[in-house]
Amino acid sequence: MAHRKRTLSGIKPTGVPHLGNFLGMIKPALALQETHEAFYFIADYHALTTVRNPQEMREQTYDLVATFAALKMDFERHTFFRQSDVPQVTELTWILSCVTPMGLLERAHAYKDAHAKGQEINQGLFAYPVLMASDILIYDSHEVPVGRDQKQHLEMTRDIAQRFNHLFGATFIVPEARIEEQVATIPGTDGRKMSKSYRNELPLFSTEKELRNAVMRIVTDSKSVEDAKDPDTCNVFQIFRQFSSPQQQKEWAVRYRAGGMGYGEIKQATFEAINAEIGPFRDAFFQIRDNPKKMEEILAAGAAKARRIAQEVLNRARHRVGFMARNGDS
Repeated sequence: MAHRKRTLSGIKPTGVPHLGNFLGMIKPALALQETHEAFYFIADYHALTTVRNPQEMREQTYDLVATFAALKMDFERHTFFRQSDVPQVTELTWILSCVTPMGLLERAHAYKDAHAKGQEINQGLFAYPVLMASDILIYDSHEVPVGRDQKQHLEMTRDIAQRFNHLFGATFIVPEARIEEQVATIPGTDGRKMSKSYRNELPLFSTEKELRNAVMRIVTDSKSVEDAKDPDTCNVFQIFRQFSSPQQQKEWAVRYRAGGMGYGEIKQATFEAINAEIGPFRDAFFQIRDNPKKMEEILAAGAAKARRIAQEVLNRARHRVGFMARNGDS
């Protein structure tokens, strides 16, 4: 795969994966296996800015391993690893911190949002973009899939890479954003963006009964069965369209606007569509999730591959700033 561009995707272990994670990150990332040399990492260093329970960190890491395994991640051809198993990334973070202006960090959306809300801000949250830049640059990533609302993160990485290259000479590949235009904001059961913090998730892997119950809880307006309805403003339809064909969407949209359709019908159809896509992977998820030894083997193999590349890139940066190169993958 040497001729393929390398792409990097990361996901934080901050909750059991839900349908919003699946549609927004996991499914698009896995699709890149066919066209790119793909790197996927569990961003546990990033999660440490908020997660304070070590057992929770471990369990949610395993949830992600089992999810990617169940959804047919090709661990032989691509690289899947736990961020904290690659210590080189923290050394590069310090090197990059020394060329990153404070003003750049103060413009970060996550920091500004937390500050505006009066939330506790630790140094990890403030310096989050530098660690993110290190994550991307240390694997010579060519492209990084991001939603349009996350584009700033990639732009900051590009700024940091270009500044370092200007000061010390060509060292890092300046990555491009791979904008996932088709990924919409997925509503949760209460109509807000699907998020663990809102407790409004639709589970990715659960029993059929649990999934159906969650879908049936999705809020709708108070229009009667006879009333015409607008599919474009319906929370249920926004989810249904992610799991259905254009023809199915067209047919249901006609029914919405004609009246005579109750929301219970589209909720049932939405459950069936989700279950048809996710159901075949359900047993595999629970099987791998109950095998910690196998999950650690997957992580160890991926980390070994990631460390080899990370050390090569780190040595380039160390040489540029006047340090000696180091050998070894740990």
